[in-house]
Amino acid sequence: SVLLPIDSEHNAIFQSLPRDFNGDFQQAGVKALWLTASGGPFRSLSAEAIAAATPAQAVAHPNWVMGKKISVDSASLMNKGLEVIEARWLFNARPDQIKVVVHPQSIVHSMVEYADGSVLAQMGTPDMRTPIAYALGFPERIEAGVSALELMGKQLTFEAPDHKRFPCLQLAFDALAAGGSAAAVLNAANEVAVARFLDGGIPFNAIAASIAHSLDTLAGGAAGTLEELLNADQRARSIAEAYLNDKHP
Repeated sequence: SVLLPIDSEHNAIFQSLPRDFNGDFQQAGVKALWLTASGGPFRSLSAEAIAAATPAQAVAHPNWVMGKKISVDSASLMNKGLEVIEARWLFNARPDQIKVVVHPQSIVHSMVEYADGSVLAQMGTPDMRTPIAYALGFPERIEAGVSALELMGKQLTFEAPDHKRFPCLQLAFDALAAGGSAAAVLNAANEVAVARFLDGGIPFNAIAASIAHSLDTLAGGAAGTLEELLNADQRARSIAEAYLNDKHP
C-alpha cells in the first residue's frame, strides 16, 4: 500500500519525488528535501518583540487559517521542526538531508533537490483542499475547488531561518539527532508550554526554554515500545509543568 501524506509540505515532497520512490535517496538521485516555512507572524520582529508577543499576535498567521495551537507552533517555527521529524520517517531521510527555507508567500509548498542540480517544487494557492484532493484522487487528479494560482505580479522570495530568534526549530533538529524518545519529549513539552502561553501564563520565549529543559533532563530515553514512548510523554509533561511553575509561578 502507499502512504499518502496530507500535510501540505509532505504532500508537496511526495508529488515532487519519483512515483516509484522507495526511500533510497541514492537510487532515486535525490540529494535533499526542502521544507518551506512562511516564517509566521513574527518573521520580521526583533528578539525583544518576539519575547513580548501576546497570544493574539501569535495566532494571527499571515497566510493560513489554522487553530490556535498550530498557529503558535508556526509562530515559534516548532511546527516546521515537527515537520522535519515527520519527513525523516515518511521519506527515510537522514537529518542532514532535510533542509528548511523561509518562503513568506507560501506558494512553493516544498521542494526536492536532485543530484543533477534540478530542484522540483510543488506550487499552489495556500489551501489545504489541494493536498486533501490529491490524496483522495490519487493517482488521478480531481477538482478541489481551489482558486487558480495567479503568478503575474507576484514575487517568490526565500531566506534562511534564524535559529537564534526561533530556537524551537533547532531543538527539533537536536531531538531528531538524539533519537530514542527525544522527539516525544519535544512534542509533549511543547504542548504543555503552548497551552500555558495561550492561557496567558508564560511569555512566548518560555516555550523554547521549557522544551530545552525537558530535553536536557530526559536525554537518551529509550523508545523501543509504545509503552516507553507514552512514559516519556508523561514524564516530559510533568517536567515541563514543574519547570514553568518554578520559573513563572
